[in-house]
Amino acid sequence: MKKELLLQPPRSRKKQFKVWLTIIIIALIYIWAFAGMPAIELKETSTQIVSSIFTGLISPDWGYVYDPGGEDLLRGLIETLAIALLGTVIAGIFCIPLSFLAARNIVNNGGISGGAKVVLSFIRVFPDIILALLFIKAVGPGSFPGVLALGIGSIGMLGKLFSEDIENVELGSSEALMATGANPIKTIWFAIIPQILPSYLSFILYRFEINVRAATILGVIGAGGIGTPLIFALTSRDWDRVGVILLGIIIMVSAIDLISGKIRSRLT
Repeated sequence: MKKELLLQPPRSRKKQFKVWLTIIIIALIYIWAFAGMPAIELKETSTQIVSSIFTGLISPDWGYVYDPGGEDLLRGLIETLAIALLGTVIAGIFCIPLSFLAARNIVNNGGISGGAKVVLSFIRVFPDIILALLFIKAVGPGSFPGVLALGIGSIGMLGKLFSEDIENVELGSSEALMATGANPIKTIWFAIIPQILPSYLSFILYRFEINVRAATILGVIGAGGIGTPLIFALTSRDWDRVGVILLGIIIMVSAIDLISGKIRSRLT
């Protein structure tokens, strides 16, 4: 064994040392993180609550699925989809100028490009739930703060992905158009956009999937959607209603993932 280690080239030994050092550092971080955790204690009612939730899933309140005279599951799911859709549309529109400004191959000014990247990074700092809380304080509870939170929060992610995709485009066709006298707008429209459009649509669909999940959570804090009746049902311990709401969320999210995945596979 010692002969094998001595026969290894210096680069190989250095690489092994880096690998083992990385493993040790990660292990120490995990040990430090778990050592600081408080002891896990289960409440006496934990088993009863979990069994009640499963009972609600097995025997849900089917009468809550549709109620012509009041609040029901279908209205909550449609509102959740509307919040996610509007938020995605807002982000899809406003991320375009920021993405082009952040692309270094489009904007030759490093200050403008770097500033746009800083703006996109700053937006990504805030989780959707924090933005929703801020907008709830500003405009009041309801669907509108949920739309604003998802719309502004999605700009950071979409802008980053879109700007990186723009930076990787082939500039040969745009240079050929510019050589024929085309202005920058025509060059971007006919040479760059056709290359990035499939990826852009794929990013939008992927973000819509994320926003649907996020919209179900934002309702818990009063930002509209199916999360609002869910938290009310949990508070009142109406497990049959909790079960039907959870089933509705599972079916909605699974269907959207399936449809979006098929569309994205055709785009790429």
